[in-house]
Amino acid sequence: MKIKVDINGSEYSANLSEPIDISIPLHPDGPRAWYVDPLSIEPVRTERFTGSIAEGGAVNFRNISFNPHGHGTHTESVGHIDKGVTSINTVLKNYFFLANLVTIEPEVCEVSDNKFQEKGDRIISKSQLTLIDLEDNCEALVIRTVPNEADKRSKNYSDTNPPYIAPEGLSYLRNSGIKHLLIDLPSVDREVDGGLLKAHHAFWFGERSDDSECTITEMVYIENAIKDGTYLLNLQTAPFENDATPSRPLLFKLSKHAH
Repeated sequence: MKIKVDINGSEYSANLSEPIDISIPLHPDGPRAWYVDPLSIEPVRTERFTGSIAEGGAVNFRNISFNPHGHGTHTESVGHIDKGVTSINTVLKNYFFLANLVTIEPEVCEVSDNKFQEKGDRIISKSQLTLIDLEDNCEALVIRTVPNEADKRSKNYSDTNPPYIAPEGLSYLRNSGIKHLLIDLPSVDREVDGGLLKAHHAFWFGERSDDSECTITEMVYIENAIKDGTYLLNLQTAPFENDATPSRPLLFKLSKHAH
């Protein structure tokens, strides 16, 4: 299925029959962070009912226990850091966006900075982000970090101090028009930062009127064979009334039409 799309006067074409799924499925052996136990999927077992055909039940009927921030690909709203419970299900109203995919190797920090940043941390700096040649009208940015090992699909990130993004880098992206950030790390902030969450705050609590409409998607996985460039992003989310929800972002290759 091929389509033509007009994005603020620029015309593109895409093949919807060729999606690139950059989500990581939710399963017990999937990635996790923030000290949560592995996701569990267990049949319902009561005196009157067994939710497993293998155990003699009529149907498979399972309970799933997981944390949307700690297990697999998820999309979060400003409700992650505000006093009210702002639901991602009410924030995200549109689901297709012009997106740039970029690959970045985090830099090694040379100086410490009041709990937020320690010498030796790996960080995506503002200077790295300013080098990105964003497509006109681009609202989404997908960041693939290197090294890009396959263990991102199953890694336990707890107590590993993964790379993160400098707060001023998030401010720069928002000022550049980015409303939806997707990254293959468990957080845009440092794992242990004293509860500051400076990067999250820089992204959502700036001075732009559309801050509350923005989203951050974490723990995606982009295979190395997928080239950097411009894509059509379909950001699919499960309709949870919560600050975060499991999600399935899909990328579609785009061809820009000359005028």
